[in-house]
Amino acid sequence: MIDVRRFDDHPHTRLPWLDAYHHFNFGPHRHVGRNGWGSLLVWNDDTIEPHTGFDLHGHRDMEIITYVRDGAITHKDHLGNEGRTEAGDVQVMSAGDGIQHAEHNREDEATRIFQIWIAPSKAGGSPQWDQASFPKEDRSGSLVALASGQGHEGALPIRADAAVYGATLTPGDVITQPVAEGRYAYLVPAKGDIRVNGEAVTAREGAALRDVSEIKIEVIGDAPAEILLADVPA
Repeated sequence: MIDVRRFDDHPHTRLPWLDAYHHFNFGPHRHVGRNGWGSLLVWNDDTIEPHTGFDLHGHRDMEIITYVRDGAITHKDHLGNEGRTEAGDVQVMSAGDGIQHAEHNREDEATRIFQIWIAPSKAGGSPQWDQASFPKEDRSGSLVALASGQGHEGALPIRADAAVYGATLTPGDVITQPVAEGRYAYLVPAKGDIRVNGEAVTAREGAALRDVSEIKIEVIGDAPAEILLADVPA
């Protein structure tokens, strides 16, 4: 089955410094049928105003993947990790038994990110943070693992039996991705319009899939597409 989550149906949070759309229930939002997708618990579509951001706060027992769509995000945590992640690149934080961190847009333009939370395979462990560059030309026409707990070469490691893939597609491209039995998949175009197993999905909408053996992705129209796909256990 496939369930397309239309953009206008996303729960929405608007603050002076943050414009956030939530693919799943988050914070005070409690919409029927939106409590995650398998072990994928959060997919937030955040626009952060210049020189603002998330001040120091804590997490535990969560794998948090941040994909920067536009601008850049600067991370700092209590372990001494600090780094700036630019558009198209990825940072990963394994919260483990507890981490305090801040995420700020120190740029002169708005930063747009997807923040993805996946439940870890087991609780606890030492918290960790890392980042990596993923040039868009390296994932042109095919899905490349950006973050993975399944041993994908070149992917940032996470502590979950899950993977997040990215691809950049041009008009006319058609790609497929197998889905193992019992797995859940969630696909979002960061840019562009696509067709997923026959259903139209526009930029920043989500396609939730389960009980399928394969995902077929086609670009619609004349504009390129940039997509993310999460493959997670139930």
